[in-house]
Amino acid sequence: MRLPILLVLALVAGSAAAQQPAPPVVPQVIDDSIPQSLTGRPGDAARGRAIVANRSIGLCLLCHSGPIAEERFQGDLAPSLAGAGSRWSEGQLRLRIVDGSRLNADTIMPAYYRAQGLHRVARNFEGRTILTASQVEDVVAYLVTLKD
Repeated sequence: MRLPILLVLALVAGSAAAQQPAPPVVPQVIDDSIPQSLTGRPGDAARGRAIVANRSIGLCLLCHSGPIAEERFQGDLAPSLAGAGSRWSEGQLRLRIVDGSRLNADTIMPAYYRAQGLHRVARNFEGRTILTASQVEDVVAYLVTLKD
């Protein structure tokens, strides 16, 4: 038995819509921080460390150096991540990761959790964030552990 063409088209359209990422929740910025978790729960510091060290996901070590001795060729364009948890609060770190341009319009750091108002975005990232809300929380959880 053949399915009517309209039913097939509806199934395909529904499947494509289900694969589209949900737009990110716009977090509330208060002063120089995002005090509330993007997910409503704390992140996992071990997963956050893995994201920071991974040269395919976060690319953090392209510009930053940090206390991740096994990773060679760390960057020196941006502040060291060592001591980040002493310099900034959890909310301040969260804002820097979500969208550092809210603090410094000239930053070269990408907005890891912003999908709108960006320029020159790779086609596979259009309408998507670089990191998920959960990944942002994992990175924040790791960075707050870096107390010098």
